[in-house]
Amino acid sequence: MRILFFSHYFKPEINAPASRTYENARRWISQGHEVTVVTCAPNCPDGVVYQGYSNKLWNQEVQDGIRVVRVWTFIAANEGTIKRTLNYLSYMVSASIASLFLKKPDILIATSPQFFCGWAGVIASWIKRTPFVLEIRDVWPEGITAAGGLQKAGLAVQYIEKLAMAMYRAADHIVTVGEGYKEKLVAKGVPAEKISIITNGVDPELFSPRPVSSDLRERYGLGGRFVVSYIGTIGMACALDIVLRAARKLKEEEDARIVFLLVGDGATRKQLEATARQKGLDNVVFTGRLEKALMPDCLAVSDVCLVHLRRTPLYETVFPSKMFEAAAMAVPIILGVKGFAAKLISDSGAGLCIEPEDENELVNAIYTLLESPDLRKQLGRSGRDRILRDFNRDALADEYIEVLNRVFRLPTATF
Repeated sequence: MRILFFSHYFKPEINAPASRTYENARRWISQGHEVTVVTCAPNCPDGVVYQGYSNKLWNQEVQDGIRVVRVWTFIAANEGTIKRTLNYLSYMVSASIASLFLKKPDILIATSPQFFCGWAGVIASWIKRTPFVLEIRDVWPEGITAAGGLQKAGLAVQYIEKLAMAMYRAADHIVTVGEGYKEKLVAKGVPAEKISIITNGVDPELFSPRPVSSDLRERYGLGGRFVVSYIGTIGMACALDIVLRAARKLKEEEDARIVFLLVGDGATRKQLEATARQKGLDNVVFTGRLEKALMPDCLAVSDVCLVHLRRTPLYETVFPSKMFEAAAMAVPIILGVKGFAAKLISDSGAGLCIEPEDENELVNAIYTLLESPDLRKQLGRSGRDRILRDFNRDALADEYIEVLNRVFRLPTATF
């Protein structure tokens, strides 16, 4: 098939949408499909275009056989509602216009969580008269209100709700990340038969156990301390002030054995780092944004990996991709996410679950794992076995292409 894929984020950006789109696309290319990705100049999360790239009307490159078309957008950091909205809207306009100059695809995909990327897919599918698959990685408008971006009862949220429903109706098929998202969509009136579940997953070749990088330990002053890492976007949804509260508790107890390593960047990183300095929390280390290639090494220096989101009902439906990567590396997980993710971690024996935003439970879980090396090994082995069996990106890409084949052969579906 000739596949046209709209994604606001793409490699070399390293967030979940960028990685997921790239990993699927390169596998489809290896199977003989033709994939074009329409994206923008890489700039996430700080709103600065990466070295070697420029924010022009049209740039084109080839990555591992994937044709990558980069369009102009209003560049903005991953913070501030107005500027981010302009960023998202400009991508919708530019990507829709770009579709005019591209060959008609057999099928078109647009991925969230960027809401207006989905609408770019709707518009382009109308222009090209081609089947449209909408990836839902965040249910709207709940995704905004859960992260603290807008008030639940506001007029803007009501308008976005109407736009979201129109977008769901316009899609020929919807692919979402888990059963919880499917349930929410069905509750909104989307027919269950119009939805397929393709979960997040992990590349078993990239993320596999390896020796600890002494260079990374030295670079960030970790020494021989017990490393509790958080690796990923540092944004409002993650509520990582829990780390600062836990770090302060450890300082008050004069326990210098433990260090928190926060790898990544995002809307709240600067504020968290400033607060940590102000409170003298030298047991919290911020690395800033690092290359994707360094993520396995960052996990390898970790004794435990923290996966955490705000305490809100919406996040009870998610499967954060970072927990798959940690489990594949046989690193035990402390999970501060309720619902489906907690059930997976408990059932697989990949880690310990805590109440989100509860620093006391976090500290207790850290002490449990610090004082029991055998438990850490057991959790690491169990998690790796389960993740490689059920969440291998190779198998998931195959499932996805089967869905696309079915949609390509079906008449347009509506509700």
